[in-house]
Amino acid sequence: MAKTIVVKQVGSPIRRPKDQLATLKGLGLNKMHKTRELEDTPAIRGMVRKISHMVEIIEEKG
Repeated sequence: MAKTIVVKQVGSPIRRPKDQLATLKGLGLNKMHKTRELEDTPAIRGMVRKISHMVEIIEEKG
């Protein structure tokens, strides 16, 4: 079983640069307090780090 992380959106993308909005959409997040379970890869970790002020990692599985 692959490692996964659960990511929750806690910040609004309003008045943020378009690349940060695109990163949120790439992670599958588009509404406040929505959560997604994503595979724990370096690409996903980089996306989360880029918008760390708008998301939080709730838990790490695996």
